[in-house]
Amino acid sequence: MKKGTLVIIAIVAVLGIWGVVSYNSLVGLDQGVQAQWAQVENVYQRRLDLIPNLVETVKGAANFEKETYTAVAEARSKAGQVTVGKDVTSDPAAFQRFQQAQDSLGAALSRLMVVSERYPDLKATQAFRDLQAQLEGTENRIAVERMRFNEAARAFNSKRSSFPTVLIAGLYPRFAEKQYFQAQAGAASAPSVKF
Repeated sequence: MKKGTLVIIAIVAVLGIWGVVSYNSLVGLDQGVQAQWAQVENVYQRRLDLIPNLVETVKGAANFEKETYTAVAEARSKAGQVTVGKDVTSDPAAFQRFQQAQDSLGAALSRLMVVSERYPDLKATQAFRDLQAQLEGTENRIAVERMRFNEAARAFNSKRSSFPTVLIAGLYPRFAEKQYFQAQAGAASAPSVKF
């Protein structure tokens, strides 16, 4: 065998090994993003499961503003109806629809909690306090899991966009750039407090 042929074989072997290592690295990071996405869905499901109990407790304990719990029920229904496929983390439109539905539900729950402050009897019931604590804990879990998802997406996107891995990533649609959770609209400005 000629020296030139051996050099070509060595170059092809190095490129092949590099391609396999890059591909496997992207697979590992993609799986990390998917696992973290499953955690995000898990905590959102926990919130969806708590809402009917909270609404029933509020209905039973107070002559409550009907439009408030109707808004919560509608937002919960909409959030539950948003179907996302496996590729939601790479589809900006689907990711946006999911986030908007969850943000609407969060806003409706916030209104429910604010309105419940007007009812001392409601706040005094153990069931309401327990549900309120569970809901607050769930909202904290949601924030943590969204942060962890964004970290996993950042690690994937950084690796995917770096040269020469971007060459391998461009060959496979499954390695599309991952989306990030964004803050809710208006979150940048502090709420006004009036006494």
